Amino acid sequence: MVCYGHPTEPADFDEYYTTTHRPLADKIPGVRTWHAGKVSTLDAAKPPYYLVAVLSFDSRDALDEGLASPEGQAAAADIGNFATGGATLFVTDDFIPAA
Repeated sequence: MVCYGHPTEPADFDEYYTTTHRPLADKIPGVRTWHAGKVSTLDAAKPPYYLVAVLSFDSRDALDEGLASPEGQAAAADIGNFATGGATLFVTDDFIPAA
């Protein structure tokens, strides 16, 4: 998961993410599925993040290999080019089997 903080210029973030960063992330080997969405809250308070991207891999090994690849390294290095609100990256391990 990548949680992006609120950018200084949301329109610039959206444009860069759509036209430059997402195409880089699309090339990461081993990505099974991924989704990105803007964050909102249930009570209309300002959410802690602007956008969250969730990338799915078949295994932790596939994730590690994908991120270590030249394509994964290029996508990771690109975050600093547009994420003016910062970015938090983390991994979750499924502990509840899918239905």
